[in-house]
Amino acid sequence: MKTNCKKWKYLLCMTAVMTAFASIPLSTQAADLQARLMDVTDKKQETTSHKMNSADNRNPSAITAGVADILDVKISSTDIPNADAPKAINTNIVETNVSARGEALTAFTKNLMVLQPQIQPESTLVMAKVNEYVNIRLEADQDSQKVGVLYKDCGGDILEKNDEWTKIKSGDVSGWIKNQYLYFGKEAEELAKDVGVLTAYSETETLRVRKEPSLDAGIVGLLSEGQAVEAIAEEGDWVKVSYEGATGFVAAEYVRVEFGIDTAESMEVIMARQEAERAKAAADAEARRVQQKEAVLATASELEILAALIQCEAGGEPYEGQVAVGAVVMNRVRCGGYPDNITDVIYASGQFTPASGGRMESLILNKTTRASCIQAAQEAINGVCNVGDALHFRRNNGRDGLVIGNHVFW
Repeated sequence: MKTNCKKWKYLLCMTAVMTAFASIPLSTQAADLQARLMDVTDKKQETTSHKMNSADNRNPSAITAGVADILDVKISSTDIPNADAPKAINTNIVETNVSARGEALTAFTKNLMVLQPQIQPESTLVMAKVNEYVNIRLEADQDSQKVGVLYKDCGGDILEKNDEWTKIKSGDVSGWIKNQYLYFGKEAEELAKDVGVLTAYSETETLRVRKEPSLDAGIVGLLSEGQAVEAIAEEGDWVKVSYEGATGFVAAEYVRVEFGIDTAESMEVIMARQEAERAKAAADAEARRVQQKEAVLATASELEILAALIQCEAGGEPYEGQVAVGAVVMNRVRCGGYPDNITDVIYASGQFTPASGGRMESLILNKTTRASCIQAAQEAINGVCNVGDALHFRRNNGRDGLVIGNHVFW
């Protein structure tokens, strides 16, 4: 009778252990592993139970071996005080091995979860797929009200998309554009990298632009607080920048670097600009008649503005490169898709970094614009053009176009 009671105690112990294994949360792959282990264990338990009920296996060593076989542990005969007088199996050994087994399965489950592939969110970026511009509509309908314009090389973010139209947000404008006029996914990301501009804004009163990334290097020029230059790359504690067409370096801790692409214009902004142009035309009718000539004439103030822009963009370039920058501005003046005067072309939102960074004004007010830049501006105004009908330029990054000095024109 005592022997049978002990047998049942062992069986209860084994059942409790297997219940503990079954309660461990597993991933799909780990659950399959557990099912196979349980299947094998059930078979071993049936065999062991049969052996314990057999008259030939009343030796406690045999019972101990059955338990150890199920638990995958080793119990030596020294753990049983007397083979002829069976006592309780050393539970410390069983518990220790069961605990180790549980920890191993838990670690295995965690590893399976880590190895599962991570799903990357789909990009919401879109870029204009047009030669000039595309209209943004209030509703997904060709006859719907126009709320803005998305120009070539401008972009935004997807708000909603269907089979034919996509609702985007670009700058302050939200509305619908036909899918055929937009780049999505990788195409949009590649175009954004190509046309986007990395800009460094000075965050100190006087920032030295050095020739090399070293405090001992010579100084190319100075930036006042808030002034901006095109950033080429971030290199550790330094930022490589384009300063007046030449390469320079500024300490990273004193600048704020931002990557941006041009965004849409709302109809309110476009209409306000057009109204200002009409008012200026009425007040300066005689000047407008002169400006309609093939070689666009400009006032002296416009000459200074263009010369200052040329110095900011190409002051370190060869003279041919300085004329080329002026020619791009004049091409825009003649083009119907841009304002019809030098000042508005240069100060158009998001077009030329120096116009929004304060450096141009500094050159004009202090009368420090170089003579070569003034001459280049005057030649461009007089009609000299060495870039064909190019309307854009940027630092040469391998893009197709006409390369002059360190810039590519297209």
